[in-house]
Amino acid sequence: MKNRFLILLFMVITTAVTAQNQTDNIYLIIRGDDIGSSHAANVGCIESYQNGIMTSVELMPPCPWFYEAAKMLNKNPDLDVGIHLTLTSEWSLYKWRPLTHCPGLTDEDGNFFPMVWKNDNFPPNSSIMESDWSLAEIEQELRAQIEFSLKHVAQISHISTHMGFNSFDPKIGELVENLAKEYDLYIDMDDVQRFPRWDRDKPVETRIDQFCKNLENLTPGAYLFVEHPARDFPEMQPIGHTGSNDVAQSREMVTRVFTSEKVKNIIEEKGIKLISYADYKRMNQKN
Repeated sequence: MKNRFLILLFMVITTAVTAQNQTDNIYLIIRGDDIGSSHAANVGCIESYQNGIMTSVELMPPCPWFYEAAKMLNKNPDLDVGIHLTLTSEWSLYKWRPLTHCPGLTDEDGNFFPMVWKNDNFPPNSSIMESDWSLAEIEQELRAQIEFSLKHVAQISHISTHMGFNSFDPKIGELVENLAKEYDLYIDMDDVQRFPRWDRDKPVETRIDQFCKNLENLTPGAYLFVEHPARDFPEMQPIGHTGSNDVAQSREMVTRVFTSEKVKNIIEEKGIKLISYADYKRMNQKN
């Protein structure tokens, strides 16, 4: 009886110490979106992991460069992966299509609509909001994307949504959450704060300085930073749409920030703990 009491006491003390350590620490998830969307994105994401600070990457199942991305990810099994569920194809000169037959989510050419919400930069009927979408078609497509990704990549821990379509309608948000739980890919991120972004119209040196300043200002807690690493390759340069025409250059800058020695030094000096979604999930399961 005494031994059992001591064991229980030890477990309580250990849990309390672990919780206190987490309270005192700064945890930062660096997420890179859109691997699989292009070769340039694949290279930038892997470089941002191997030579930089990126800890989790979001994989786009319907995109043409999915298979190369899957091969790269399987060669980097410690890189945490999320399925970036995708229902839009936003670029003007470059498109992708759903994995299933879902005419309520596609334009007359069979491509996903560019936008989630109606956007004045696009012609009428260019968004899911303006389409005859159905929850059944969305569920069918999302299930296909999840199972397709799980088939080809082992280290998947979570799901996310491209262009935030889960907030378009409460029923869609509920569906996405239920699918995450069903496939054991749900992570409660309510306690994670968003890390401040940099000014998009600034040169890369200024972005690095802003990022470092924001790192210096962090206080204990868990934070998430989301951006889109890629390389400024010729195939990336035509990609864009009205209101976003410097995609290749902008995403090259993300890779340069993520691999910056100055950024890495600040993180080390401040004792910031870089973690992935999978790490965060494990930390919370223990508590």
